[in-house]
Amino acid sequence: MSDSEPTNLRFGAIILAAGASTRLGSPKQLLVIDDQPLIVRAAQAALTAGAWPVVVVLGAHAEKIRPELARLPVLAVENSAWPEGMAASIRTGITTLGQFSRTLDATLIALCDQPAFDAAVITQLLTAQRATGSSIVASRYAGRHGAPALLLRAHFSALAALTGESGARDLLNGEAAHLTVVDLPALVEDIDTPADVAAYRARNS
Repeated sequence: MSDSEPTNLRFGAIILAAGASTRLGSPKQLLVIDDQPLIVRAAQAALTAGAWPVVVVLGAHAEKIRPELARLPVLAVENSAWPEGMAASIRTGITTLGQFSRTLDATLIALCDQPAFDAAVITQLLTAQRATGSSIVASRYAGRHGAPALLLRAHFSALAALTGESGARDLLNGEAAHLTVVDLPALVEDIDTPADVAAYRARNS
């Protein structure tokens, strides 16, 4: 029996972009990849795939990042508890979605530092949800389940109660009966250090 009835999900998106980028030495959110800052690429991917609203959760460097989002139809919100870890940003995002719309079927949770994240990735997650009825669809890369991930409304209260650095990891690796995974190996690449930047640009120059 499926966890969900909707065939055309009304889904919002939470883009997690609150980190301090200490290993990179500058805000990774503003790193330009393919002529666009990573944060703009991530937000536009969600918009293109049909997410509404798109909530971008800022924290460290919020004052530098916010202007990059000014021309996009997104909700940029600040998580004052960002040092706690990813869970605090997810809580902020879910609260904002709830204030904006009480009729969403699902939320997409995405990171801003995966160069391979785009609208096509989101479409694959949505297609898997329609095919299986699962209430959680996670990406799988490097032998683990992670973001981007699609979670139906049944999990909103659990997302709102998350604590700590691990974010939604336990949910994305929870009961198999509720979970579908989509193999997306390209998402293993993220941008954390200057070496990551150099390696990515060398491969894509």
